[in-house]
Amino acid sequence: MVSRIPEVLLRHRITIEPYLGDGAYGPRHGAPVPEIPALVSPSTRMVRAPDGREVTSSAQIITAPGLDCPPGSRVTLPDGRITTALSITHHTAPGLPVPACSEVMCE
Repeated sequence: MVSRIPEVLLRHRITIEPYLGDGAYGPRHGAPVPEIPALVSPSTRMVRAPDGREVTSSAQIITAPGLDCPPGSRVTLPDGRITTALSITHHTAPGLPVPACSEVMCE
């Protein structure tokens, strides 16, 4: 039984600066977490932002389960482009032979 997505499938490396909240001078982010194994798909999709708006996602990221990437986090993609996390979904299927993973939709 597969319990998590195999790291061999996560061919890209990304950096995440977790969103910590808004401060007096705008959004605050945590220290960069580099070299996170991921699978990045640079395709355009419509997704729903945390506030309910429909927005366009230009990159979708699959990582190992348990990723700390709240909406608003800065994400540096393998090509160097810096984007913002719109939403994160943790996929699990207890008892089924499918891998658990985290999926991040980015601007």
